[in-house]
Amino acid sequence: MKIVHAADIHLDSPLRGLVRYEGAPVERIRGATRRALENLVALCEQEQAALLLIAGDLFDGDWRDYSTGLFFVAQMARLRQAGTRVVMLRGNHDAESQIARSLRLPDNVRELATRKAESALFEDIGVVVHGRGFPTRKVVDDIAAHYPSPLPGLFNIGLLHTSLNGRPGHEPYAPTTLDVLRGKGYDYWALGHVHAREVVCEEPLVVFPGNLQGRHAREPGEKGATVIAVENGRVRELRHEVLDSVRWAVCTVDVSEAADGHEAVELVHAALGRQAAQAGGRLLAARVVLQGRSPAHPEIAGDPERFSAQLRAAALDVSGGEVWLEKVLIATSGALDAAALGARSDALGQLAGSLSSLLDDRDALLELPGVLADLRSKLPREAFDGPDGVPFDNAEFMRGLASEVRELLLSRLLGGERP
Repeated sequence: MKIVHAADIHLDSPLRGLVRYEGAPVERIRGATRRALENLVALCEQEQAALLLIAGDLFDGDWRDYSTGLFFVAQMARLRQAGTRVVMLRGNHDAESQIARSLRLPDNVRELATRKAESALFEDIGVVVHGRGFPTRKVVDDIAAHYPSPLPGLFNIGLLHTSLNGRPGHEPYAPTTLDVLRGKGYDYWALGHVHAREVVCEEPLVVFPGNLQGRHAREPGEKGATVIAVENGRVRELRHEVLDSVRWAVCTVDVSEAADGHEAVELVHAALGRQAAQAGGRLLAARVVLQGRSPAHPEIAGDPERFSAQLRAAALDVSGGEVWLEKVLIATSGALDAAALGARSDALGQLAGSLSSLLDDRDALLELPGVLADLRSKLPREAFDGPDGVPFDNAEFMRGLASEVRELLLSRLLGGERP
C-alpha cells in the first residue's frame, strides 16, 4: 500500500512584487504551484496511492477569486477517479478565518476538524489518521498533546501542522516536542509548516516533506512530497519525489581569479550552466551572488546595472531562455590596501582614514539612516518591506554598505594609480 504525504502547497501564492523584475517569466512562476499540484496528483496516480495526506497550508490566505478553489476541486476529482482518498487539515495560511469562500469537495476528500482533534478511519486499508486543523491563523498551544490514542491493529498516522520546537524562518505555531509525538504511539507523523524537507525521527518516523514548490530564492533546491510504502502495518520504504516545476537557486560565484568583468561573466555563465543541469529541464530562477577580492571589482561595482545586464544576457545563453536571474548581489571587494591609503598624508589618505573609522563606529553607522532620509523618502516602500528589504536600522548592513562605498569611491579616485 502506498501513501503520499505533502504539505505547504500554497496554491496560487500571489508572489507579490514579482512584476518589478524586468523580463521576469511572471505567468510561469505564478502558475508553478498549480503545476506542482498537478504533478502531485500524477504521482498519486502513478503509485496507485491509497491515501494522500495534506498537512496544512493548501492555500495561501483568502482566494482572489473562485478559480483557486475550482482548480483544487478538479484535481481532487482526478484522484477520486484513481481511487485515492485524501485527508487534509488547515494550517496557519488557510485557517478558517482566512478563507472567506468554500466549495463542495469531492467525497474522497476528508477535512479534519479545527476545534478538537479527530480520527479518520479507513478500515478497508487498515489505516487511521488522527489530526486537527488550525481554527485561527495563530495557534500557540501544543495541540498534538490532545490527539487521540492509537487504535490497535491499524497503521496510525498523526497529521499535524507545527513548528515542533522551533525552526528558523517559521512562526512557532502549534509547538510540540518529539517526546510528545513519540508518546502517542503512532506509526508515522505527517508534519507540515516547515518548508525544508526533514526526517526528524526514524522511530517512529516523523517527517516534514517540505513545500511542494519553492516560491522565492529563500526556498532553493528540490521540492516535492514523500511516498510511504506500508506493508503488514510497517513502513517498508520512504522516499522523496521531486515535483516542483520551477527551481529556485542561489548561485554564489567566487570571482577572485577574474582579471576583468568579461572573465567574471564567464565564471557566472559556467556556474549557471551547472545549476541549470541540476534543474532537470525546469525553469531555473537564480539569484547570483558575486564574492571575492578581485581585480574585476572596479568594473563590476562601478556600473552594477550594466554588469547585471551582461549577466542576464549570459543567462539567456545558458539553456535557451530557461534560466532567469531574479537578482544579482555584488559582494566583491577590490585589491585596495585601505590601511596603506589611510597612512597617506594627502586628502585621499584623510578620506580613506575617515571611511575606515566609520566602519568601526557602530553609533555613527546607525546615524547614517538620518543622513540618507531624503533618499529613503524617494524609494518605493517595497524596497524596505519583507526579508529582502533594505534594513537601514541594522548596523551590520550599514557597515557593509559603507564598505562598498569606500571601495567604489577610492577606486575611482585612484584611477590608474596603485597604492
